[in-house]
Amino acid sequence: MLDVSRLSKSFGGLKAVDQVCLSVREDEIVALIGPNGAGKTTLFASIAGFTKPDEGTVHFLGRDVTGLPPHRICACGIARTFQITQPFARLSVLANVMVGAYHTTGERQEAAARAGAVANRVGMGQQLHLQADALTLAGRKRLELARALATRPRLLLLDEVMSGLNPSEVAETVQIVRDIRQTGVTILLIEHVMQAVVSLANRVYVLSNGRVIAEGTPAAVCADSRVIEAYLGHGAAARFQQGGSSA
Repeated sequence: MLDVSRLSKSFGGLKAVDQVCLSVREDEIVALIGPNGAGKTTLFASIAGFTKPDEGTVHFLGRDVTGLPPHRICACGIARTFQITQPFARLSVLANVMVGAYHTTGERQEAAARAGAVANRVGMGQQLHLQADALTLAGRKRLELARALATRPRLLLLDEVMSGLNPSEVAETVQIVRDIRQTGVTILLIEHVMQAVVSLANRVYVLSNGRVIAEGTPAAVCADSRVIEAYLGHGAAARFQQGGSSA
């Protein structure tokens, strides 16, 4: 479904994304993890059209979408959420979600009906009348998810939708993401909450300093010495092994 080949993006002297290759098959949930500053959000922005890559290609459903503007990539069937939520604060939850629905319909009644249905799917059916600025962090995260879903994507890019949530909110969001996948939406997600990654992902890519350093199942990448060192520093993998040997 999604094929990213040798994608690179620099900002001045900083190479934020460096020759990244990844793929997402239809109906998968694929996670993209890595330490802060690894280049994950820049990679998302390059896939979704918010940043134009310096080199490399993005193919979606067999079509080259590299460098297309965000609205055209969204029309192809890719939607994304943002790590920092930015709802239309003075609009209601319903109106915020309708903004997403208007991407594929100009009919107010249809947009409202779709927005209501999507809000129900993410557990916001009782909050449609609330202004967005009255929502909790968990509510704003769900609103971001609902607005993206209202565009009717084939592929959904989720950027840390569980960051900052408490354990019960994380568990609820994990179930929402599972339910979304069951409706035929494929998911690529950035996430630091490893409980969610292990619960959801079929495969995981690990990014460090702009490069993919590991790929595989959640269990495999968590045991990979390169991943341990990327998160915990040079020599950490050896210390872990020594600790395990002495136990």
